[in-house]
Amino acid sequence: MSGTQKNKKALITGITGQDGSYLAELLLNKGYEVYGLKRRTSTITTDRVDHIFNNPNLHLSYYDLNDTSRMWELLIDFKPDEIYNLAAQSHVRVSFDVPENTVDGIAMGTLRILNAYKKVCPEARFYQASSSEMFGDNPNYPFNEESTLMPASPYACAKVFGHNLVRNYRESYGLHASSGILFNHESPRRGETFVTRKITLAAARIKLGLQDKLFLGNLDAKRDWGYAGDYVELMWKMLQHDTPDDYVIATGETHSVKDFLSCVFEHAELDPDKHVEIDPRLFRPQEVPFLLGDSTKAQTVLNWEPKVKFHNLCEIMYQADLELIKKEIK
Repeated sequence: MSGTQKNKKALITGITGQDGSYLAELLLNKGYEVYGLKRRTSTITTDRVDHIFNNPNLHLSYYDLNDTSRMWELLIDFKPDEIYNLAAQSHVRVSFDVPENTVDGIAMGTLRILNAYKKVCPEARFYQASSSEMFGDNPNYPFNEESTLMPASPYACAKVFGHNLVRNYRESYGLHASSGILFNHESPRRGETFVTRKITLAAARIKLGLQDKLFLGNLDAKRDWGYAGDYVELMWKMLQHDTPDDYVIATGETHSVKDFLSCVFEHAELDPDKHVEIDPRLFRPQEVPFLLGDSTKAQTVLNWEPKVKFHNLCEIMYQADLELIKKEIK
């Protein structure tokens, strides 16, 4: 046998999303062969991975959370060493409008993957994207891995199902399956319908005279906001650890939507009172007022800590959107 070590193979569902794109970058830089799965859509949605598209170790394939046979086919063909399940309808407010689609994709989609995984490649290591939304309106924060789950949206209820299922399959079948309970994590690649990106895009457009008003919902909701690039590193670290487990991924700080708005507008040298209006249609039917994570376990066991702080995150996102809008109007 040659002394050359074979590249590890990783399969990522939802590779064209924010987290999938950062994770793909990380794994490619570590020498992995990456198989990225994406939904078929009528418009091109690969902009987050366009910069790595020509990497010879990146392979993109079509996939759907509701297609059982497709997952079996992909696992048989690729035989991955690691599986990262990131795909989901991930907008909490939208999950109230399309609850059946959201729940089927997240809950049953996870079940479909786990069933194929335990039969086709049970020696592989599996990562499940769980969510801080699972804690819901539980008043007993900060939240760690032992905190009570009180989901307050169809999205969160589905994530609880998937989270518990991963633990159940880990214990029942001896799988190396772990869940990362991610608190809010943002970046310039965040979807434009999410409140943080909505704010940074609007600030850039207002600064350049292309927009005057920004309409927002609840400004008092508080979140533990981190940087997506930091969080995907911990996803990878979880699968390198000998023992599978569940970990909270958080900064340990909480800030309101109003704080984020003020921070971004300060960087833009704008007055939010002159440009921001509240639209009641943007409120959730049931609000999660406060999310604060305790990532002590991840910091202790996996030697991880977040690097990008809240104010840096606001500046990074605003500056990226300012440059983006400038390019668009040239």
